[in-house]
Amino acid sequence: MTVNGETRIIGIIGNPVRHTMSPAIHNYISEQLNKNMIYVPFEVTGDVAAAVKGAFELGIVGMNVTVPWKSEVIKSLVDIDDMAKRIGAVNTLVRNENGYKGYNTDILGLERELIEEGVSLEGENTLLVGAGGAARAAAFLCCKHNAKTLTIINRTVEKAEAIANDVREYVKEMGKDTEVITYSLADYKKLDKDNYIAFQCTKIGLKEDDGAAIEDDDFYKKVKVGVDLIYREGTKFQLDVKKAGGKSCTGMKMLIFQGVCAYELWNELTVSDEIISGVCEVVNGR
Repeated sequence: MTVNGETRIIGIIGNPVRHTMSPAIHNYISEQLNKNMIYVPFEVTGDVAAAVKGAFELGIVGMNVTVPWKSEVIKSLVDIDDMAKRIGAVNTLVRNENGYKGYNTDILGLERELIEEGVSLEGENTLLVGAGGAARAAAFLCCKHNAKTLTIINRTVEKAEAIANDVREYVKEMGKDTEVITYSLADYKKLDKDNYIAFQCTKIGLKEDDGAAIEDDDFYKKVKVGVDLIYREGTKFQLDVKKAGGKSCTGMKMLIFQGVCAYELWNELTVSDEIISGVCEVVNGR
C-alpha cells in the first residue's frame, strides 16, 4: 500500500486498542478493492469528545469505536441510527457534512453471521446469558426477527430487567409479539423451554483457562444452537454445546462481519463474498 497526498484515513478509537485485529481486516479489503485508504488504531485515554472533534477536523472518513467509549461517544455525534440509539452503544462513525453519524454494526455483524450459519430467529425461543452491551445488541436482534420468546439471564437480575424493559418498549412500538422474560443466573434451572437459540454474551471464555457462566450438562441439553460472542474458538461454552448435540458458532464471523459492515458504510459499496472469504483467511492466520 502506497501512502500519498490522496490517501484517506479510517481507524478505531478505544483504550486499550493496540491489540485490535481491525487493521488487518480493513487494510486487506482496501488492498483488494484498490482503495487508497489506510486503517490505523488511535488509543484515546481521556477526552473522547476532543478525539472525535479532532478526527473530523483532520478529515478522517470514519472510525470504529471500542471499549470504553461506545456509549460515551454518542454525546459527540451529530446524528445516530435508530437501532444504535436503542441499543445505547455506537461502534462505527460515518462522516457527513457537519460531523459523524453513529451506527452499531455489532448487531449487523451478528445478523449476517446468523444468515451465514443458516440460523433463523423467527418463532424461536431465544436466550441470552449476560446483560452487558453485547447482550443488548443480541436482544434487539432477537426481537427484530420475531423470536417467540427472549429470556435474559444474568448474575444481577436488575441488569437483565433493564435490557428487558427497553426491549419490551421496542416490541410494543414495532407491533411485534416477542415475550421477554428475565431470570437471575442462579435460577437458570427454572428455564422451562427446550430448543433454545442461546447467545453467550459474557466475557467468560476470553482466556483459555476460563470455564463457562453455566456448567451443567442439563442446561446444554436445552440448547439447539449456541452462539458465543467471544471470538476465540474452543471456549467451554462452545464445547459444552457440541457435547450436548447442539450447533455451536463462535463470535469470529460476527467480528469479521461487523468490520465489513462498517467498511461498506464508509464507502457506500458492497464487499463481495470472495473478499470476505479472504478476510477470514487473514484473521484466522494471525
